[in-house]
Amino acid sequence: MPKNKKRNTPHRSGSGGGGSGAAAATAATAGGQHRNVQPFSDEDASIETMSHCSGYSDPSSFAEDGPEVLNEEGTQEDLEYKLKGFIDLTLDKSAKTRQAALEGIKNVLASKMLYEFILERRMTLTDSIERCLKKGKGDEQRAAAALASVLCIQLGPGIESEEVLKTLGPILKKIICDGTASIQARQTCATCFAVCCFIATDDITELYSTLQCLENIFTKSYLKEKDTNVVCSTPTTALHISSLLVWTLLLTICPINEVKKKLEVHFHKLPSLLSSDDVNMRIAAGESLALLFELARGIESDFFYEDMESLTQMLRALATDGNKHRAKVDKRKQRSVFRDILRAVEERDFPTETVKFGPERMYIDCWVKKHTYDTFKEVLGSGMQYHLQSNEFLRNVFELGPPVMLDAATLKTMKISRFERHLYNSAAFKARTKARSKCRDKRADVGEF
Repeated sequence: MPKNKKRNTPHRSGSGGGGSGAAAATAATAGGQHRNVQPFSDEDASIETMSHCSGYSDPSSFAEDGPEVLNEEGTQEDLEYKLKGFIDLTLDKSAKTRQAALEGIKNVLASKMLYEFILERRMTLTDSIERCLKKGKGDEQRAAAALASVLCIQLGPGIESEEVLKTLGPILKKIICDGTASIQARQTCATCFAVCCFIATDDITELYSTLQCLENIFTKSYLKEKDTNVVCSTPTTALHISSLLVWTLLLTICPINEVKKKLEVHFHKLPSLLSSDDVNMRIAAGESLALLFELARGIESDFFYEDMESLTQMLRALATDGNKHRAKVDKRKQRSVFRDILRAVEERDFPTETVKFGPERMYIDCWVKKHTYDTFKEVLGSGMQYHLQSNEFLRNVFELGPPVMLDAATLKTMKISRFERHLYNSAAFKARTKARSKCRDKRADVGEF
């Protein structure tokens, strides 16, 4: 898929907001140079700092309803003012306040395109993320990595995002490989590392290095020769799943020769993960296999897989799984996904999906496109639709063309108020309940005979 690189002249970092000593520390960084900031501590903040924090320290309530609420209730100036306050609070002494500030910035950037504002402050933001990744723990590291992903999505391909990756890449890699770090933090760092690499890297050796780092993580779940026939889940299984999924994402932008090498190594090992006792691992392995088959057949239309019969047997068993020891929700989810995977492997078929955003529609018609969409949706959450409309980088990735410009009157007619949305959902719920009741009545009548 195309990735047009847009290069801009590097901007010097700016700082905004006023108030406390934290803001003064930010303002002291002329030209985006590194600042002398006192080391973080989790001691109680001073009365002055606490009073300064009160206006910003609850970002969880901000932007939680997505771009619609932002458009209705917050002007550009309000957003920028809040962001300046959050940026200042990333220097706070309290770990909880820093984490809340990072999450607040991430929520805003996931829901609104603020390219010029971010471009002016990218060095300040990168410094804050770097500091929180290095000195923070657990949730703070996770929040910092999540923000780094959205920052690169805002900046898009170019010199600016390359500099973000160059600064944060080694730290992210260190956390991913650190067995003592929080599993959730390592998961988010793995996703962040791959997403930033997908967006920013022009260096093929950096791409291969990232692939190898992720491989070293998820291959630990592969069955060894001395193992039984079942892959048992461990506390790190969630990390292995995340690493496998983003490794597969990066494989989609690798040169053909590298793809061939990876296929030779992993095609015969990945199926062992289908026997995992973790449903999410089974699904991740199945979707990765479907994507690998799609890549292999794209390179060679007559691609032949030696163990096709045994693989299709495993996929068919998972697509019709009725094991009583598994939860009903897990079985339903698994059967639905593996029916599509089986069709992809056996018949080279993909069930086309439609994604609507504003007046536009995007058709997801292959595994590569689906996997890319799922990855960015995981990062952006409810802001994915907004970014598909407005973010040039994502529109290039999905080949949507330039953003569609709509006037205010058209946008107003397209919006649905919260009350109307509530009425629609209530009516839909009543209709579903009525249909289920009729179905139950029919079954009862049949039972009487």
